[in-house]
Amino acid sequence: MSKIILVTGGSRGIGAAICRAAGKAGYDVAVNYVSAQDKADEVVEDVKKEGQRAIAVKANMGKEEDILAMLETVDSELGPVTDIVNNAAIDYETLIPEMKTEGLRNLFDTNVIGLFIIAREAVKRMSKKINGVGGNIVNVGSISSRYGGLPGDVVYAATKGAVDSMTKGLAHEYADHGIRVNCVRPGFVLTDIWENSIGVEKANEIAKTGSMLKRMGQPEEIADMVLWLCSDKASYVTSAIFDVDGGRSNRINTGSVDSR
Repeated sequence: MSKIILVTGGSRGIGAAICRAAGKAGYDVAVNYVSAQDKADEVVEDVKKEGQRAIAVKANMGKEEDILAMLETVDSELGPVTDIVNNAAIDYETLIPEMKTEGLRNLFDTNVIGLFIIAREAVKRMSKKINGVGGNIVNVGSISSRYGGLPGDVVYAATKGAVDSMTKGLAHEYADHGIRVNCVRPGFVLTDIWENSIGVEKANEIAKTGSMLKRMGQPEEIADMVLWLCSDKASYVTSAIFDVDGGRSNRINTGSVDSR
């Protein structure tokens, strides 16, 4: 049976690395994107070079109608998903006194509510109690859920705290359905997201002093963990949350580094 994986936010950064790793591992891949179709198409071509099927599917994870249409497209063009990686997320940097409820709602729509909608639809397709064959859901969280995030990023960290709780709850609720649910929490990873926030140079400085390995992670290092969780090698793993952060979260928790 074909292994079919859907990766939300799959056109760039960690998501693109996951898609490419999945193609190499023998998955047919649905690459979700919102605006970067050119990047998504590049990822699709890379997966096809591995001899696997791949499609790019446009959908905003903050809109239910987009999510439903995306999954229907995957069903018709590839088949029912066996694995879903909830990687897409947005940020809303703001100090709390300056926070706008519109920004707050938009963030939770994408980072939290969208994941629940995907989970609902995934269960319908994967559950062994509803004619499915089981499957995996891997949520990409953030170590910010452990320490509250960088200054001005409390709201984002709160959404990732919700992802942690969701992972635990879904894993418990659907273990008997043959569905494993796990979470990977990256630390500082070298992607273009930093260009629009604190900057790559600043992120590198924090990583050098704030992680045990004294460097930023690479997207492929996150992808390797995600693909392991989707594989049979992790068949006894569910409800687990893995920090892939070069030891940063442990240093923060022990007080050996500040949480800048």
